[in-house]
Amino acid sequence: MVSRARLLRLVPFGFVLLWSSSFIGARIGLRYLSPLYFVAVRLSACSCILLVLMLLSRRSWAGLGRRRWLHCGIAGALINGVGLLAPHAGLTMEAAAPIALVQSLTPLLTAALGVLVLSEPLTPLQWLGMAFGVAGVALIVGLAAASSTERLNGLALAGLGVLGLVSGTIYFGRFCRGVPLLPNATVQFLAAAAVAILSAATLEHRRADWTEAAILATAWNTLAVSLGGMGLYLVLLKNGTAARATANFYLVPGTTAVIAWLLLGESLQLLAILGFIVAGVGCWMVNAAGPRAANEKAG
Repeated sequence: MVSRARLLRLVPFGFVLLWSSSFIGARIGLRYLSPLYFVAVRLSACSCILLVLMLLSRRSWAGLGRRRWLHCGIAGALINGVGLLAPHAGLTMEAAAPIALVQSLTPLLTAALGVLVLSEPLTPLQWLGMAFGVAGVALIVGLAAASSTERLNGLALAGLGVLGLVSGTIYFGRFCRGVPLLPNATVQFLAAAAVAILSAATLEHRRADWTEAAILATAWNTLAVSLGGMGLYLVLLKNGTAARATANFYLVPGTTAVIAWLLLGESLQLLAILGFIVAGVGCWMVNAAGPRAANEKAG
């Protein structure tokens, strides 16, 4: 029998693969569905599935007392609401891999917020890594700005999604860590679905052509990514720090680029590839220095 420790070591790899595939599923689905509507359907379906699971398993809602339900709702609205709505809108203007690269800023911003909110100091190597990460993303954004305003707007929306994901992650780590996983996730998705439905109803003209490809893309991003991938992300948050959980995002851009090349035929310029490498090295420096610094402090 595989031990729990070994299973936990596999969780980050599963998360990276599923999260990377979400950009591909979204690019396919957005050919037929408007972005905010796509997210609203996805999150509403997740909420219904989780509610059914809560009822069938007869799980208690007691862990959400003392206003923890409100904290979980706020975290969910930020992580799954803002964190998905903005980049999905951006995917209508920019390719999957550059959008994923902007999301690799997640561990960098989490580390920076850790200094301000959680009083977790950074080592000089980590500060240098943050500079590398920002330089890599700036290179991609600069290429987009030189190419077209639309591409730049798409990357800006991806950046807004990062802010939602990072702030929600910090909020989760501060207020929601002790809540059991299933009721926690249920409340998070209910809150995110409400935000998505309201956004779709007020901010866009709905477009829906339910082809077979649209149904498959929606099903994949609902079941495999939102439930599977986000479930793994919550497992990472419950079993470690916010910084360690978000560290896995530095693997997402390269994985997304390979999948997009194989399945969608998307290509990258040489400078864009260089941007991926620089940002990836920067994120690695930030997260590799963390455990080493902690061990030295403990020693």
